[in-house]
Amino acid sequence: MPADPPGAVDLNADLGEEVTDDSGLLAVVTSANVACGFHAGTPAIMRAVCAEAARLGVVVGAQVSYRDRANFGRVARDVGFDDLREQVAEQVGLLSRIAVDEGTAVAYLKPHGALYHRVTDDLEQAAAVLAGSGTLPVLGFPGAVLLDLARDAGRASYDEGFPDRRYLDGRLVDRAVPGALLLDVDEIARQAVALAPRVASLCVHGDSPGAVAHAEAVRRALSDAGHRLRSFLPGR
Repeated sequence: MPADPPGAVDLNADLGEEVTDDSGLLAVVTSANVACGFHAGTPAIMRAVCAEAARLGVVVGAQVSYRDRANFGRVARDVGFDDLREQVAEQVGLLSRIAVDEGTAVAYLKPHGALYHRVTDDLEQAAAVLAGSGTLPVLGFPGAVLLDLARDAGRASYDEGFPDRRYLDGRLVDRAVPGALLLDVDEIARQAVALAPRVASLCVHGDSPGAVAHAEAVRRALSDAGHRLRSFLPGR
Protein backbone atom coordinates (compact mmCIF):
# COMPACT_ATOMS: atom_id res chain seq x y z
CA MET A 1 0.00 0.00 0.00
CA PRO A 2 1.47 3.41 -0.90
CA ALA A 3 2.30 5.83 1.90
CA ASP A 4 -0.04 8.73 2.55
CA PRO A 5 1.13 11.90 0.78
CA PRO A 6 2.64 14.67 2.92
CA GLY A 7 0.08 17.14 4.21
CA ALA A 8 -0.05 20.87 4.81
CA VAL A 9 2.18 22.51 7.39
CA ASP A 10 2.53 26.04 8.70
CA LEU A 11 5.82 27.94 8.99
CA ASN A 12 5.93 30.58 11.70
CA ALA A 13 8.56 32.99 12.99
CA ASP A 14 8.93 35.44 15.87
CA LEU A 15 8.64 38.95 14.48
CA GLY A 16 8.72 42.54 15.71
CA GLU A 17 11.49 41.80 18.19
CA GLU A 18 13.71 44.72 17.10
CA VAL A 19 16.55 42.35 16.20
CA THR A 20 14.77 40.61 13.35
CA ASP A 21 14.60 41.04 9.58
CA ASP A 22 10.82 41.32 9.68
CA SER A 23 10.37 42.01 5.97
CA GLY A 24 12.64 39.14 4.97
CA LEU A 25 10.82 36.66 7.18
CA LEU A 26 7.34 37.85 6.24
CA ALA A 27 8.17 37.00 2.63
CA VAL A 28 8.74 33.36 3.64
CA VAL A 29 6.48 32.40 6.57
CA THR A 30 2.76 31.73 6.69
CA SER A 31 2.22 32.86 10.31
CA ALA A 32 3.84 35.64 12.34
CA ASN A 33 4.22 35.58 16.12
CA VAL A 34 4.33 39.31 16.85
CA ALA A 35 6.06 40.58 19.99
CA CYS A 36 3.58 42.62 22.04
CA GLY A 37 5.97 44.95 23.87
CA PHE A 38 6.71 43.03 27.06
CA HIS A 39 9.87 41.24 25.94
CA ALA A 40 10.44 43.29 22.77
CA GLY A 41 8.62 45.40 20.22
CA THR A 42 6.99 48.81 20.09
CA PRO A 43 3.61 49.96 18.78
CA ALA A 44 5.30 51.35 15.68
CA ILE A 45 7.02 48.03 14.95
CA MET A 46 3.83 46.07 15.61
CA ARG A 47 2.02 48.35 13.19
CA ALA A 48 4.64 47.86 10.47
CA VAL A 49 4.62 44.06 10.88
CA CYS A 50 0.82 43.87 10.87
CA ALA A 51 0.56 46.06 7.78
CA GLU A 52 3.04 43.93 5.84
CA ALA A 53 1.46 40.70 7.08
CA ALA A 54 -1.94 41.92 5.88
CA ARG A 55 -0.50 42.79 2.48
CA LEU A 56 1.12 39.36 2.09
CA GLY A 57 -1.67 37.28 3.62
CA VAL A 58 0.44 36.15 6.58
CA VAL A 59 -1.61 35.22 9.66
CA VAL A 60 -0.86 37.29 12.79
CA GLY A 61 -0.54 35.84 16.28
CA ALA A 62 0.12 37.51 19.65
CA GLN A 63 3.41 36.43 21.19
CA VAL A 64 2.89 37.23 24.86
CA SER A 65 5.64 37.28 27.46
CA TYR A 66 6.54 38.07 31.01
CA ARG A 67 7.20 41.79 31.45
CA ASP A 68 10.99 41.59 31.10
CA ARG A 69 12.62 43.51 28.27
CA ALA A 70 16.00 43.46 30.03
CA ASN A 71 16.22 39.67 29.65
CA PHE A 72 14.22 39.38 26.40
CA GLY A 73 11.58 37.43 28.30
CA ARG A 74 13.88 34.47 28.77
CA VAL A 75 14.03 34.45 32.58
CA ALA A 76 11.27 32.70 34.51
CA ARG A 77 9.19 35.03 36.69
CA ASP A 78 6.90 34.21 39.59
CA VAL A 79 3.89 36.30 38.60
CA GLY A 80 0.59 35.79 40.37
CA PHE A 81 -2.46 34.54 38.49
CA ASP A 82 -4.32 37.85 38.41
CA ASP A 83 -1.27 39.86 37.40
CA LEU A 84 -0.30 37.45 34.64
CA ARG A 85 -3.88 37.31 33.34
CA GLU A 86 -3.95 41.12 33.11
CA GLN A 87 -0.50 41.27 31.50
CA VAL A 88 -1.58 38.82 28.81
CA ALA A 89 -4.84 40.70 28.25
CA GLU A 90 -2.91 43.97 27.90
CA GLN A 91 -0.59 42.51 25.29
CA VAL A 92 -3.34 40.84 23.27
CA GLY A 93 -5.48 43.95 23.45
CA LEU A 94 -2.75 46.27 22.19
CA LEU A 95 -1.77 44.07 19.28
CA SER A 96 -5.41 43.42 18.40
CA ARG A 97 -6.17 47.13 18.10
CA ILE A 98 -3.13 47.70 15.92
CA ALA A 99 -3.85 44.66 13.75
CA VAL A 100 -7.42 45.79 13.06
CA ASP A 101 -6.17 49.27 12.15
CA GLU A 102 -3.83 47.68 9.60
CA GLY A 103 -6.45 45.46 7.97
CA THR A 104 -5.87 42.17 9.75
CA ALA A 105 -6.62 40.57 13.14
CA VAL A 106 -4.90 38.61 15.87
CA ALA A 107 -5.80 35.03 15.03
CA TYR A 108 -3.97 33.01 17.68
CA LEU A 109 -1.87 33.14 20.85
CA LYS A 110 1.65 31.89 21.47
CA PRO A 111 3.68 32.50 24.64
CA HIS A 112 7.31 33.54 24.34
CA GLY A 113 10.54 32.41 25.98
CA ALA A 114 10.39 31.59 29.67
CA LEU A 115 6.61 31.85 29.70
CA TYR A 116 6.38 29.35 26.83
CA HIS A 117 8.41 26.82 28.81
CA ARG A 118 6.62 27.57 32.09
CA VAL A 119 3.15 26.88 30.69
CA THR A 120 4.33 23.54 29.40
CA ASP A 121 4.10 22.21 32.96
CA ASP A 122 2.70 24.91 35.28
CA LEU A 123 -1.09 24.61 35.61
CA GLU A 124 -1.69 27.98 37.28
CA GLN A 125 0.46 29.98 34.87
CA ALA A 126 -1.13 28.21 31.91
CA ALA A 127 -4.61 28.98 33.24
CA ALA A 128 -3.69 32.65 33.66
CA VAL A 129 -2.46 32.88 30.07
CA LEU A 130 -5.70 31.38 28.83
CA ALA A 131 -7.82 33.60 31.06
CA GLY A 132 -6.15 36.69 29.64
CA SER A 133 -6.45 35.75 26.01
CA GLY A 134 -10.16 35.37 25.41
CA THR A 135 -10.99 32.51 23.06
CA LEU A 136 -7.98 32.71 20.77
CA PRO A 137 -6.59 29.44 19.39
CA VAL A 138 -3.35 28.48 21.11
CA LEU A 139 -0.03 27.42 19.60
CA GLY A 140 2.40 25.61 21.89
CA PHE A 141 4.72 22.73 22.67
CA PRO A 142 3.33 19.18 22.22
CA GLY A 143 2.00 17.83 25.49
CA ALA A 144 1.94 21.24 27.19
CA VAL A 145 -0.51 21.82 30.04
CA LEU A 146 -1.47 25.01 28.20
CA LEU A 147 -2.77 23.02 25.25
CA ASP A 148 -4.57 20.51 27.46
CA LEU A 149 -6.38 23.30 29.31
CA ALA A 150 -7.28 24.99 26.05
CA ARG A 151 -8.81 21.79 24.70
CA ASP A 152 -10.72 21.23 27.94
CA ALA A 153 -12.17 24.72 27.55
CA GLY A 154 -13.25 24.02 23.98
CA ARG A 155 -10.52 26.20 22.47
CA ALA A 156 -8.53 25.18 19.44
CA SER A 157 -4.94 24.17 20.19
CA TYR A 158 -2.05 23.28 17.91
CA ASP A 159 1.35 21.63 18.36
CA GLU A 160 4.53 23.16 16.99
CA GLY A 161 8.08 22.01 16.40
CA PHE A 162 11.42 23.80 16.21
CA PRO A 163 13.72 22.96 13.30
CA ASP A 164 16.47 25.22 14.66
CA ARG A 165 16.55 23.82 18.20
CA ARG A 166 18.09 20.60 19.51
CA TYR A 167 15.81 18.10 21.25
CA LEU A 168 16.55 15.69 24.10
CA ASP A 169 13.97 13.16 25.36
CA GLY A 170 11.17 15.06 23.62
CA ARG A 171 12.03 18.44 25.15
CA LEU A 172 14.07 21.36 23.86
CA VAL A 173 17.65 21.52 25.09
CA ASP A 174 18.17 24.60 27.26
CA ARG A 175 19.61 27.53 25.32
CA ALA A 176 22.45 27.76 27.85
CA VAL A 177 23.78 24.38 26.68
CA PRO A 178 26.30 24.63 23.82
CA GLY A 179 24.76 23.41 20.57
CA ALA A 180 21.16 23.92 21.73
CA LEU A 181 20.59 26.34 18.86
CA LEU A 182 21.15 24.76 15.46
CA LEU A 183 22.98 26.97 12.97
CA ASP A 184 23.72 24.63 10.07
CA VAL A 185 21.17 25.30 7.33
CA ASP A 186 21.12 21.72 6.05
CA GLU A 187 20.64 20.28 9.54
CA ILE A 188 17.78 22.70 10.21
CA ALA A 189 16.11 21.79 6.92
CA ARG A 190 16.42 18.05 7.63
CA GLN A 191 14.91 18.44 11.09
CA ALA A 192 12.03 20.47 9.65
CA VAL A 193 11.11 17.66 7.28
CA ALA A 194 11.35 15.11 10.10
CA LEU A 195 9.13 17.18 12.41
CA ALA A 196 6.53 18.22 9.84
CA PRO A 197 4.33 15.08 9.97
CA ARG A 198 3.98 15.38 13.76
CA VAL A 199 3.04 19.04 14.22
CA ALA A 200 0.74 21.70 12.81
CA SER A 201 3.39 24.41 12.65
CA LEU A 202 7.15 24.81 12.52
CA CYS A 203 8.90 27.78 14.15
CA VAL A 204 12.08 29.44 12.96
CA HIS A 205 13.44 31.83 15.57
CA GLY A 206 13.61 35.32 14.15
CA ASP A 207 16.43 36.42 16.45
CA SER A 208 18.75 33.61 15.33
CA PRO A 209 21.75 34.43 13.12
CA GLY A 210 20.76 33.78 9.51
CA ALA A 211 17.06 33.52 10.37
CA VAL A 212 15.86 34.42 6.88
CA ALA A 213 18.21 31.91 5.23
CA HIS A 214 17.04 29.26 7.70
CA ALA A 215 13.38 29.99 6.96
CA GLU A 216 13.99 29.89 3.22
CA ALA A 217 15.82 26.56 3.52
CA VAL A 218 13.04 25.11 5.65
CA ARG A 219 10.34 26.21 3.24
CA ARG A 220 12.27 24.84 0.28
CA ALA A 221 12.90 21.49 2.00
CA LEU A 222 9.25 21.14 3.00
CA SER A 223 8.08 21.93 -0.53
CA ASP A 224 10.57 19.48 -1.99
CA ALA A 225 9.23 16.81 0.39
CA GLY A 226 5.72 17.40 -0.92
CA HIS A 227 4.29 19.52 1.90
CA ARG A 228 1.95 22.42 1.19
CA LEU A 229 2.78 25.56 3.13
CA ARG A 230 -0.26 27.22 4.66
CA SER A 231 -1.51 28.51 8.00
CA PHE A 232 -2.29 25.92 10.65
CA LEU A 233 -5.65 27.64 11.24
CA PRO A 234 -8.56 26.23 9.23
CA GLY A 235 -9.86 28.52 6.52
CA ARG A 236 -6.80 30.75 6.49
